[in-house]
Amino acid sequence: MNFKKQIFKKYLINAPLITLILGAFFHLEAKDTIKDLTSKEKAREVPAVSKPTLFSTPIKIHSIGIGLGQTSLHGAFSDLGDDKVTADLYYNYSASRSFDLTTNFHYSKHEYRGAYASLSGLNMGIKGKIFQFDSFAPFVVGGFGFYSPKVKRIINEVALESSSKLVFGLHLGGGAELNLNRRFSIGLLGHYHNPFDVKQDNQGKVEGSYFKLLITTFYHF
Repeated sequence: MNFKKQIFKKYLINAPLITLILGAFFHLEAKDTIKDLTSKEKAREVPAVSKPTLFSTPIKIHSIGIGLGQTSLHGAFSDLGDDKVTADLYYNYSASRSFDLTTNFHYSKHEYRGAYASLSGLNMGIKGKIFQFDSFAPFVVGGFGFYSPKVKRIINEVALESSSKLVFGLHLGGGAELNLNRRFSIGLLGHYHNPFDVKQDNQGKVEGSYFKLLITTFYHF
């Protein structure tokens, strides 16, 4: 009997400590259970679909393209040749989501009644997107470049060819592009070119301008 009383007495003395230990253990177990349930609930949540925003299209660093369309002659060039369908080559480098560095090369020869206008140019410019929504972006482009216009004119019933000289010039344009996927885009571009006048030794200076209306296709990489 004394032995039972001693055990009971020790239990009463240690009861608060035992109760505290058990309470802390069950508290930790309950906390871990709640944490696991919360993690599982978050895992089952459907991620929110992001809404399309302006300038949401990823940047394509390099692009090469071709433009195909009508070249219309203006100024003195219009008397030397007919308008015709021509092709241009383009290269774009994307400096940001809003601006591209663009390079253009073109060559065409326009003839009419024994005269002709030969137009070639290599120019650079900045293409700025006015705004961009989803895959559609209107833009403007402008800059300077090098041109080498050459003409053949009938002067006093004599056909005279001009000297081929490299001159500076300017170009301006605008259009819109539509991204078909991550690699290809199509667009419409109006591009105006104005080479500076080329002085000649034995005849009048070569002057004029021309406008291109092109359908463009670009490959991005």
